[in-house]
Amino acid sequence: MSVATLEREIILNPEKRIFPEFSLERLLGTVFEPTKGAKVCVLIDLEDLSLMKGYGFLNAAGHEIQKKAYEEFYLGLKDGGLDALGMTGGEMFAFPMTYGSNLDLRDECYDAAGKELSLDRDIYTNYDIILCVSTYSATAPLTAKCKEFGFRGATLHGVNDVILKSGLAVNYHEVSVDAERMRLAMTGADTIEIDFALEDGRVLTASLDLAGQEAQKSHGLCTGTAPDVANLPAGEVYFVPVDANGQFPMKYADGTLGVLEVKDRNIIHSTLISGRQSTIDDHNARLLDDPMTGTLGELGFGTQVLPVSGADIQDEKVLGTCHLATGRDDHLGGDIVPGMFKKHENSTHDDILFAPHKTPNFNISEVRMKRGDQVEVIIENFRPSEYILDALRG
Repeated sequence: MSVATLEREIILNPEKRIFPEFSLERLLGTVFEPTKGAKVCVLIDLEDLSLMKGYGFLNAAGHEIQKKAYEEFYLGLKDGGLDALGMTGGEMFAFPMTYGSNLDLRDECYDAAGKELSLDRDIYTNYDIILCVSTYSATAPLTAKCKEFGFRGATLHGVNDVILKSGLAVNYHEVSVDAERMRLAMTGADTIEIDFALEDGRVLTASLDLAGQEAQKSHGLCTGTAPDVANLPAGEVYFVPVDANGQFPMKYADGTLGVLEVKDRNIIHSTLISGRQSTIDDHNARLLDDPMTGTLGELGFGTQVLPVSGADIQDEKVLGTCHLATGRDDHLGGDIVPGMFKKHENSTHDDILFAPHKTPNFNISEVRMKRGDQVEVIIENFRPSEYILDALRG
């Protein structure tokens, strides 16, 4: 059901939305049409690659994402999905965990017999569709590889039950329509300004210069035969900033809150609001050691009505949220590539999500778009503005 047909009560309270039952055949058939004759495989990541032999990870503690990959995608394909979609293959392989979002993958991988293979030689060249269900996002490296080897694919990192029952159960034709309507409402923007209201009464403003660029969308469709990789769940309008200045708050993994100073597109310093000063010090040391880690590479806005999943891959697609990202953005058409970082492990693409459940200590009081003489409010208090809702109604 598209946003245009949802009642306002559901748009503002997405947990009330009722979704159809998850169907692997419907998902793959919609995202990858046509599927007939395509050879497909499933990739997972593992810390201990010996657990791929005989699917040993199924009997090991943890590995929730990898087990979902096996149960929902590998078995789903083997138990009738391949025949229903006219596909072949269905094998599963494991590659070494990267320990960072969108880091390039090592070439080694393993099959269920424990045999070492090469991603370049044995996977990318032999499969038409690759489904990567992993702990860390592999969208950037697989986007580069698909252009080199000609496959299509989807990255589904962090899959859990909520995502399967909501973000992966939707009709992606409708998601695409909604994303395009919102994209048209925002494309050509010169500037986006974001106001952050803190608990202490301060209001921080980050201003992002977009230079009138064409907005892009992540809409979940990877149809036709052209090489492409879909990031699922999808539903996002995004830009690659050409400049950024101001301040915005940051909630670190340990709960520490800081204020980030941004100048000339780069985060240059963090100041403690509450929590651990050592966390702030570590971030500042990282920025000094490798300034590229603080370069802003993306500004994104969610377009879907979805429940909170606890995983940013879905939660950043929720209408009324926005996110910034630091690091590489070559997979988004940007100019920040892995070779620009001091060391390989720094060349990540890290999303910073602003959403009520994720950042309850501060509010996005307003997001404004400036496009020539036009000024439009996009978000108010984590809610889509009337301008955006009107655009989604078509």
